[in-house]
Amino acid sequence: MAGGGLAVASAAGGVEFEAKITPIVIISCIMAATGGLMFGYDVGVSGGVTSMPDFLKKFFPVVYKRTNSGDLGSNYCKYDNQGLQLFTSSLYLAGLTATFFASYTTRRLGRRLTMLIAGVFFLIGVVLNAAAQDLAMLIAGRILLGCGVGFANQAVPVFLSEIAPTRIRGGLNILFQLNVTIGILFANLVNYGTAKIKGGWGWRLSLGLAGIPAILLTIGALLVVDTPNSLIERGKLEQGKAVLKKIRGTDNVEPEYLELVEASRIAKEVKHPFRNLLLSKNRPPLIIAVALQFFQQFTGINAIMFYAPVLFSTLGFENSASLYSAVITGAVNVLSTIVSVYSVDKVGRRFLLLQAGVQMFLSQVVIAIVLGLKVTDKSDNMGTGFAVLVVIMICTYVAAFAWSWGPLGWLIPSETFPLETRSAGQSVTVCINLLFTFVIAQAFLSMLCHFKYGIFLFFSGWVFVMSIFVWFLVPETKNIPIEEMTERVWKKHWLWKRYMVDDDDEVYVQDDLAKKNGFGN
Repeated sequence: MAGGGLAVASAAGGVEFEAKITPIVIISCIMAATGGLMFGYDVGVSGGVTSMPDFLKKFFPVVYKRTNSGDLGSNYCKYDNQGLQLFTSSLYLAGLTATFFASYTTRRLGRRLTMLIAGVFFLIGVVLNAAAQDLAMLIAGRILLGCGVGFANQAVPVFLSEIAPTRIRGGLNILFQLNVTIGILFANLVNYGTAKIKGGWGWRLSLGLAGIPAILLTIGALLVVDTPNSLIERGKLEQGKAVLKKIRGTDNVEPEYLELVEASRIAKEVKHPFRNLLLSKNRPPLIIAVALQFFQQFTGINAIMFYAPVLFSTLGFENSASLYSAVITGAVNVLSTIVSVYSVDKVGRRFLLLQAGVQMFLSQVVIAIVLGLKVTDKSDNMGTGFAVLVVIMICTYVAAFAWSWGPLGWLIPSETFPLETRSAGQSVTVCINLLFTFVIAQAFLSMLCHFKYGIFLFFSGWVFVMSIFVWFLVPETKNIPIEEMTERVWKKHWLWKRYMVDDDDEVYVQDDLAKKNGFGN
C-alpha cells in the first residue's frame, strides 16, 4: 500500500487535491493510533483484575468475602460495590477533566506534542498502578491514566483525520479504534495468563504490562510529524507546506495548501472557539458529535468490555472460563473492527450504523430472554447449550458495535467540525464520551444487581432510539474533503441546511455582543 496509487479528492469549484498514499502517512497513522492501544488495554485490564481473588482480597475485601460466601443474596449482585466501580470509572472522570486542557495544547502546541504528553501521563500512571500498596495509590494511578486518555483521545483522531488523504481517511482514522480493540484483546490474554500465577501478584503484572503500549505511544509521538493543518494554524506556513508535500508524495499541493491557509485564517479570527460552537452554522456537527458519544455508551458496549470477566462470572462461568470467554469476545472485537477499516470508505458511515443497530438490538433481546429464563437470584446453572448461546450472542453484539458505533463514534465528529472549532469540538466530543463512560462504569454493576437480565433490554431500547436518530439526522460523509463538509454535507441535508447561515460576520456579531455584556477580552 505504501507509495501506492493516487488518491484524488475533488474540492470546491472542481479543483482536485493530488495525494499519494505515502509510507510516511501510513507509518505516522499507525504510530499515532497506538494511543488507542493504551486506551483499550486500560479498558480491558480493569475488568480482568477485578475478577481476580488476590486483587479483591487486597483492595476490596468486602467483595472478596461476598464472592466466596455461600450466601450471595442474588447472583446478579456478586460484585455490586461502589469502590470497585470507582477503580474502573475514576480513569474516565479524570479523562473528562483532562480533555479541556488537551484542547488548549492540541490547538496551541500541536497534535504531536499533545500525544507525547498523553504518553508521559500513561507511563507515570502505569508505575503507580503496578506498585500500588493501598486503594489510594491504585486510584491515583488510574487518575493519571485517565489524564493520558483525555490527551490521547483529543489529539489522535484529529491527527489521523488531518494527515490522511481523503479517499482513505475513514480507514486510517479507524486505526485508532482498531488499536483500542487490540488493546482490549491484549489485556484479556494477559489477564487469562496472570490469573494462573501463584503467589498473589499476577494482577501487578497485568497492570504493569500497560507500560508496553504507553512506551509505544511515547516513542510514536517523538517520531511522527505534526499535521500541515496544525502547523499552518500556528503560523508555520512554510513548514506546513513542506510537510504537506512530504505526506502527499507530490509537489503539486498548492490547491490543498491554499485551502488550509484560508481555513486557518478563518480559524484565527475566531477568538472564542468554545462559544462559537453554539453559532447556528456549528450546531449540526456539535449536535451530531454529542449524540453519537451519548448513544455510543448507551449501546452498553463498555459495560461488557469493562466487566466482561465479571459478567461471565455472574452468569455462572468459573473464573478461568469467564476470562477465556472475555478473550473470545476481545478477538471478535478486533476482527470486526478490521471489517470496518476496509468497508467504511466503500459502503459509507450510515449503512454500517444502521445495519449494526438491527444486529445489536436482536442479540441483546435474545440475551435478555435466555438470562430471564435461566439465571435467577439463587441459580446460575444455565447449562452448556445456553451458556454457549449467550457467548455467541455477546460476540454477535460486539461484532456489530466494532464495525459501526465503536469507530464511527470517533470518526464522524473528527471529520465534520470546521478548522476554527475543530479542537474545541473534539474536546466536547471526548468530554461527552468520557462523561457517559464514567456513568456506565460507575453504575453498571449496581444496575446489573437491580435490573438483572432487564439490563440488556434497557440497552437494546437505546439501540432502537439511536438507529432512528441515524436514519433521519446523520448525513453521509464518505469521500468528502474534510474542509468542505459545510458546502457538500450540511448545506444539502434536509434539516441541517436551515442552520447554515451565509452571513460571514456572524462570529464578529457574537463577539461584539459578548464584549458589550462584559464577556469579551
